[in-house]
Amino acid sequence: MQLKHQECLKRQREAVKLRMKKISAKQTEIIKKSSAMRESIRKKYEDIQRVLNEDLRMTLTQLEMEERAAVTALEDLMEKNCIIIQEIEQDLARLTAELAQKDILLPDSMAGNVGNCPLSSRVMDLLSRTDPSKVNLDEPKADQILSLTNNMLLLIRSQTPITKRLIKSYSTEVSLDPETAHPKLVISLCGDSATYTDTWQELPELPGRFDTTLNVISLQGFSSGRHYWEIDVAGKTYWELGLTYPTISRKGRSEDCWLGRGSDSWAIEFFDGEYTAWHGGVPHQLPVTKHLSRIGVLCSFPAGLVSFLGADSMTPLFSFCAGAFKDCLHLALCPGHDHNVHHLWDAHPKKAITRIYGGLKAIPGAQPWQLSLQV
Repeated sequence: MQLKHQECLKRQREAVKLRMKKISAKQTEIIKKSSAMRESIRKKYEDIQRVLNEDLRMTLTQLEMEERAAVTALEDLMEKNCIIIQEIEQDLARLTAELAQKDILLPDSMAGNVGNCPLSSRVMDLLSRTDPSKVNLDEPKADQILSLTNNMLLLIRSQTPITKRLIKSYSTEVSLDPETAHPKLVISLCGDSATYTDTWQELPELPGRFDTTLNVISLQGFSSGRHYWEIDVAGKTYWELGLTYPTISRKGRSEDCWLGRGSDSWAIEFFDGEYTAWHGGVPHQLPVTKHLSRIGVLCSFPAGLVSFLGADSMTPLFSFCAGAFKDCLHLALCPGHDHNVHHLWDAHPKKAITRIYGGLKAIPGAQPWQLSLQV
């Protein structure tokens, strides 16, 4: 009997060792693939920079050549004028010396002939041929270059940041489920707003309603593909938001009822001026020093990934890898209740999580202090 048990343990040990080898191999594979993808993308960006730098070099070289040609032409005109000036100075010096020696005045009959001397005609000819206003840069062409480069800049800006455009393409419509909302949260009729109130509302005691934590989750759940939302958190002093399985605890004061405190949810929290990412009760302090006005939430079922971003600049904040999600995911929010009233944005005691941003629709009438989600 013991021998059989021993053999069984050995087989189990070998199975675990084999699994560990496969995990290690998978880690190596992921690192290699990620490195290869980063290197490929980096090279593409370098190619773009190389093309732009070469185009810049050619454009500036052309402009510099035209500048040199114009400056050279003006220098040539200047040299011709200098030669005439020298000849005039020599003639003046000679005439002055002659007049000083003879101590005579130039007769009126000779004064009229001065303008008819050979040098005078050369001066008039030179002045007509060395007009600097006739030497110009090709400014209309330069204006065309500026126009083309401006159009190129607008095109690049319209396509970048590439990551932002890609992530926003995963935008998904979602609405908040009033039957899950804590009684102190007021959900709008269209499900795009959750506002904290001091008044406990008389609502049906439903199994899915949060009765202690100020949470609400989305009506829709997602079990495949990629999805992205943005939440406007401007002016809020405390909030939590993230994704959760429908199995999250909703009754009582259990830690699991809080977003990110159990294994069923992933969240980012803003409290006392600090940002923290949560999952499984494990906090991850985020090195964010400024107040973020909008948070992006991205989930990828193919990668088993939950990511949070500073949506204003698409700055990555934190990512969790679940490997494979075991259930559908719902967007989850906790608008909290504001405190520290000395902050400017605390002038409004009741603030809303408003407008679920799954796309980029306008927010009619939205206030700057609202915590928003766009659909």
